[in-house]
Amino acid sequence: MAGVEDAGASVDIHLTQMEEAGELAALIERSAEELSRDYYSQAQRIAAITHVFGVDRQLIADRTYFTVLVNGQMAACGGWSRRETLFGGDQYSDRSARLLDPASEAARIRAFFVDPAFARRGLASLMLDACERAAGSEGFTALELMATLPGVPFYASRGFEHKDDITVALDGADVPFVAMRKVLNRSADHQAFRTS
Repeated sequence: MAGVEDAGASVDIHLTQMEEAGELAALIERSAEELSRDYYSQAQRIAAITHVFGVDRQLIADRTYFTVLVNGQMAACGGWSRRETLFGGDQYSDRSARLLDPASEAARIRAFFVDPAFARRGLASLMLDACERAAGSEGFTALELMATLPGVPFYASRGFEHKDDITVALDGADVPFVAMRKVLNRSADHQAFRTS
């Protein structure tokens, strides 16, 4: 599949199923711990994994969350949302299930995590393409997200612009994030993502 470095790899992207939640939780923790090591202290990483990063079952129920398998192995996950919550898994307290208005509000890009063994192989771009098409097909013309520090260069390369620096206080650890926004190209093909 285009964008994945190993041309011989079998890559499958599908809508996440609830029964995958346990395996996703382990992938998310591995990703947050290893890929954030050069950006966040140990205290910040532990606080973020404990209180923010995690599986969001609302995204799975809404059928807006994707899992990527490479040669049958879970390699990445990420999605988008038509709901107000900007970031945080089930355990995060600052959540809202209010539906957004596509005419005046931006869809959310949510919970992108890549297994460190599959980092920098185009999987995040694969998921983001699927999210942009799906959000665009529902009438959204902009996307917003809360990026981790290691994620900022990737999102910037995909047309997201810096909106604000945010610090979240968690268990005495101040964890910095970056709010970002992108206006979708109206002429782009926003056909709904279809599973195979």
